[in-house]
Amino acid sequence: MITIIDYGAGNLKSVQKAIAFLGGEAQITNDLKTIESAEKLILPGVGSFGSAMEKLRASGLDTVLKNVKAPLLGICLGLQLLFEYSEESDCEGLGILKGGIVKIPDTGLKIPQIGWNSLDIKFGRLFTGVPNGSYVYFVHSYYLDAADKSIVSATTDYGATLDVAAESGNIFATQFHPEKSGGVGLHILKNFANL
Repeated sequence: MITIIDYGAGNLKSVQKAIAFLGGEAQITNDLKTIESAEKLILPGVGSFGSAMEKLRASGLDTVLKNVKAPLLGICLGLQLLFEYSEESDCEGLGILKGGIVKIPDTGLKIPQIGWNSLDIKFGRLFTGVPNGSYVYFVHSYYLDAADKSIVSATTDYGATLDVAAESGNIFATQFHPEKSGGVGLHILKNFANL
């Protein structure tokens, strides 16, 4: 069973439908006890970093997430929240992983980046069986600048090299949306489900 964390800022149903399509079970909850005892967790997210952090703090989820031992997958804003701070709202994140969230540099390309882009895969259990150069779907104006590049499991080029996936211990994260990335995204979610 995969537990999808509901903190009022997520694309919950599309993630749940993708897991169901793969034949897996997923529950959506904001119950702290359920989240603490979950086998696997997904932290999805869309919207503002500052607002999302306020919701996590108000619900007590910030403390719970910092102590999670189960595999945890952050998606899009969910990735960003796992890190120390964001320029978007000039506020602290969960700080589970080291690094910050910064604005995509203005290189003449459209910001936000919306659409398909290819991955330069470095390593990672999420990417087992995924060919390097595979295309995935992005919607973002900010991206990860990891303090320790050894946790960056994939990058993409969008006028600059952007860190777009991370893996460290039980923590996994993607800036792109696997649930909206066709067969490649479903393969990534299946890899997470099979951990």
